[in-house]
Amino acid sequence: MEKEKVSSGNIIDFKVLKRIFQFVEPYRGRFFLIIMLTLLLGVLTPIRPYLIQYTLDEHVQYDNYWSMVNIMLLIFGLLVVQSVVQYFHTYISGRIAQYVIRDIRIKLYEHLISLRLRFFDKTPIGRLVTRTISDVETLSDVFSEGLAAMASDLLQIVFILAFMFFTDWRLALVSLSTIPLMLLSTYIFKEKIKVAFNDVRNAVSNLNAFVQEHLTGMGMVQIFGSQKKEFEKFREINKDHLNANLRSVTYYSIYFPVAEIIAAMGIGLLVWYGAKGVINQQVTGITLGKLTAFIMYIQLFFRPIRMIADRYNTLQMGIVSSSRIINLLDDNTDIMKNGTYAPKEIKGEVSFDHVWFAYNDADYVLKDITIEIKSGETVAMVGATGAGKSSIINLLSRFYEINRGTIKVDGIDISEFDLVALRKNIGVVLQDVFLFSDTIRNNITLGDPGVTDEMILHAADLVGARKFIERLPGGLDYNVMERGATISVGQRQLLSFIRAMVYDPKILVLDEATSSVDSEAEEMIQQAIEKMMTNRTAIVIAHRLSTIQKANKIIVLDKGEIKEIGRHEDLLELEGVYSQLHKMQYKELV
Repeated sequence: MEKEKVSSGNIIDFKVLKRIFQFVEPYRGRFFLIIMLTLLLGVLTPIRPYLIQYTLDEHVQYDNYWSMVNIMLLIFGLLVVQSVVQYFHTYISGRIAQYVIRDIRIKLYEHLISLRLRFFDKTPIGRLVTRTISDVETLSDVFSEGLAAMASDLLQIVFILAFMFFTDWRLALVSLSTIPLMLLSTYIFKEKIKVAFNDVRNAVSNLNAFVQEHLTGMGMVQIFGSQKKEFEKFREINKDHLNANLRSVTYYSIYFPVAEIIAAMGIGLLVWYGAKGVINQQVTGITLGKLTAFIMYIQLFFRPIRMIADRYNTLQMGIVSSSRIINLLDDNTDIMKNGTYAPKEIKGEVSFDHVWFAYNDADYVLKDITIEIKSGETVAMVGATGAGKSSIINLLSRFYEINRGTIKVDGIDISEFDLVALRKNIGVVLQDVFLFSDTIRNNITLGDPGVTDEMILHAADLVGARKFIERLPGGLDYNVMERGATISVGQRQLLSFIRAMVYDPKILVLDEATSSVDSEAEEMIQQAIEKMMTNRTAIVIAHRLSTIQKANKIIVLDKGEIKEIGRHEDLLELEGVYSQLHKMQYKELV
């Protein structure tokens, strides 16, 4: 599995933020309220030290008790107001964040389900899970703890500086003399933590992709005894994740003590300089109230600076996640273009006209395929593994787009069809049946409320599956668990037959539909297939040639090309590829 590497870029990628903030547009009113609350917090924060200075200099010094009490009540009221404003600032920004990530996740999933299968062939599913879940969740912090909180911190710094210089510019300069050291340490921390968190996000994505892929293929891992080898691979990826997190922990453990020391140095210089003015009167105009206020100012000043460095990490992770999400949303190379033609019913005529197709745009798996299938005909396709049989089915359902040529249904190019309308008229039964961890009913209807239990049971009767469903606890409400783990392979195949027939499709595609069932079930299913094919166009892919001898037409494929077309008897007389396949198969049976 290829490891993902993504660079985080600068601290703020305004193009990415602009795109992300498009999702804030529906909540513009609440967002402007956040801005107002941010401004209010910036103003309220430095007022308290100023009031304490005023109290010490104007009331405590002159033993003005009741005036002092009034000021203390005012300070208490200010604290209450500030707490209420902080509550609503945090609450509303958090709510906006949750609504935004809900909308982004919906948009992202909507985009994913519109992509062609080609995209999922080349992209690890675990990586897409990271995009949809982990990256979007990280992005929520940009709104709840990132930008809004950083804006509040910056405004507080601006207003605190204004109050400091308004109160006494000399004490302000002394207090801020250690700022260059703080800015230098913050910059170094920012650069180091940016790389560390970028590595963390890459490691999380790689972990998700590896775990998802190997848990899905656990049977194969165990069959070939590769547990130890795969475990070592996991250890390496997990080690990368650990090391990236440990680096971030190290940077945190160094930065915050250093920031505290620098802040303490600022307070020490302030006390040393201010004490000379208060005690020895060496500096005029400095009072106890001013000195006390400045000690509070400098504590309030350095706190948001330290927090900004921390918020930066949150913002940086959000920017990285945002870039990933935007890149995925902007990837339109594999978007399946939808047509508008949506007939209520089709006849079922199918034609392939000089069709060429390659999965990787270079190595063609289908070469100049021309096929005419009339409505109601049964056409079989045979050939060795890799001949291109399943690819033809994928193209008919528009899971992939052809490179050259045209495919038509009822004389209309399938690219002009509405995808839902086209696929509802093509019932597909695959060899590898996928079932969700859900009830039999929901696995058949796939959430379509238009499919009733009567329709399901009618289709079950048609394929001879009703008895086995009724024997299960709960019947249609029986949960088959993930991938149908609680039922047999043959029963899964029967459910796939019901799922295909419940919509009464005009075109029926059977891709090795009986290969996974035993002989007794195959005989039952073969009878059901004959009923299913009545008044329908049927395309059958089968390795067992005995199941397709009654087909109106047999198409023999070899290495992506059509070698022979005809009925069973005619193809045997040709003594060609089909005849050789027939002899080999029956030789094995003997």
